[in-house]
Amino acid sequence: MRIWDISPGYLNRQSLLGEHSELHALSSIIVNCRKGYSRHPETLRWKGYGWALSRRHRMLAEEMALRSYKHRSPVNSPENDGVWPENFVDQPSRQFEILQSKYNEKQKGRIPLPENVQQLWSHHKYSVLARDERLYRRIGPELASGSGPDFSGLAQFLAGILRQEPKTGGIRNAVQHMWGHVSDSTHRLGYGADSWPIRELLEEIQERAYRRKESYLLSSTALSELLAWIPRK
Repeated sequence: MRIWDISPGYLNRQSLLGEHSELHALSSIIVNCRKGYSRHPETLRWKGYGWALSRRHRMLAEEMALRSYKHRSPVNSPENDGVWPENFVDQPSRQFEILQSKYNEKQKGRIPLPENVQQLWSHHKYSVLARDERLYRRIGPELASGSGPDFSGLAQFLAGILRQEPKTGGIRNAVQHMWGHVSDSTHRLGYGADSWPIRELLEEIQERAYRRKESYLLSSTALSELLAWIPRK
């Protein structure tokens, strides 16, 4: 049993669907006080964090939807609203190492596993922009100059960023930047992108990114995870 802390975009099909199944099992163990796996490290660290487990589930569900996998099983728990467990079974940098070994000569995830801090940062840029524009503008130059965090430090920092709820204005700012990669004179909804409902705009970006094989967006954590913070109608 494993609940990953890095973006679901890095997981291949088997790992993504596997975590989704195990998260439901873990939720059932915790909610129903079942003895099986009750002392498992993942059970112990997620016990009492129902809201966070529900939010991780939403991230998985949005990544599954992006890849056209069916999903009809919500996880809803308000327990400890807004709070995530502080500990990891494996540090985020170690999780990347585990996946590198696991995926050797096998199918990879949507986002290529990063080989250095620059690649790791490029995958998360729009996720960071949605939370803090000043941070977004600072990190890139720091990494370029060699004064930024090492891979382990950046991986842990970015795992924490993905847990922060972005404000609506921040999401729209990031999505407008993403739109620049795929925009043209054709507007499906018939009016300017700045007026589109934010969920519909991001879903349009997803569709165009796949249709046009826009590699930069297809390697962005924001392409799916931002939708986990936007309510569905």
